[in-house]
Amino acid sequence: MTQMALVIDLNVCVGCHACVTSCKEWNTSGEAGSLADHRPYDADPSGTFFNRVQTFEAGEFPLADTIHFPKSCLHCEDPPCVPVCPTGASYKRKEDGLVLVDYDRCIGCKYCSWACPYGAREIDEERKEMTKCTLCADRIYNEALPERDRKPACVLACPTSARLFGDIHDPESVVSKAIRERGGYQLMPEWGTRPSNHYLPRQKVTSCGSGACSCKTSDGDEAASVETQAERGELHLASIATRV
Repeated sequence: MTQMALVIDLNVCVGCHACVTSCKEWNTSGEAGSLADHRPYDADPSGTFFNRVQTFEAGEFPLADTIHFPKSCLHCEDPPCVPVCPTGASYKRKEDGLVLVDYDRCIGCKYCSWACPYGAREIDEERKEMTKCTLCADRIYNEALPERDRKPACVLACPTSARLFGDIHDPESVVSKAIRERGGYQLMPEWGTRPSNHYLPRQKVTSCGSGACSCKTSDGDEAASVETQAERGELHLASIATRV
C-alpha cells in the first residue's frame, strides 16, 4: 500500500520558517482555508497553522548547538485520531495513506487532538473545525500544475532542501533511500502509531580549516554537490536559485 510522507533533514534545516509561511499561504487559499489569525500584529498573536518549527538549544558551552525541529501531522499508519472521532470526520485514505479531515462532518469536539500524542492538530477558532496538515492533497494530484510543482508547498519552499516527499513504502523512492542510507527515524515510536514522516538525524560536521566550509561529514564522505543533488531529485528549483 502506498504511504506518502515527508522526510526532514535536521542537518540542513535553518529555521527560516519558509515552510510555515508557504503552508499557511497555500492552505488558506486552498480547500482547507481560510485559516484564522487573531491579533497577528499584537503582543499576543494566535492563529491556525498546519506546520510549525520549534527551535531549542542543546548541550552546554562551548559545545552548545541550536536545533530547528519542524513538526506537522505525521500521517501515522495507525493514527489514534481516527477511531476516536464520533462523526467519522477524521479518516485515513487508502490510496495514499494520508490522514485527513472532512470539514463537513467535523463538529469541533477536539477528541482527535486529545488523542494525538504529537500535538499536530489545531482547532480553527473562527470556523470551530479541526485542521491539520494534508500534505497538500489538493496540490500533489493537480494536473493543472507542472509535474515538478506537484509536491507539498513546504517542500517546494525550503531553501536548503531539508524536506523530501514521496512514498516510504517504495524502496526505490527518494524518501526510502534517505531513511535507509542515513538512519531516518520516527518521532516517539513508543506510542505505536507508526508515524509515516521521518527525520534524518543530525551529524557531526568537521570544517576544512577555514571554519566556513563543512564539505565533509564525520564519516569523511564528500557532501553532494548541487548538481548531484539535482540529479537525485533531492534539490528543487527554488533551492537552486538561492545557491548559485
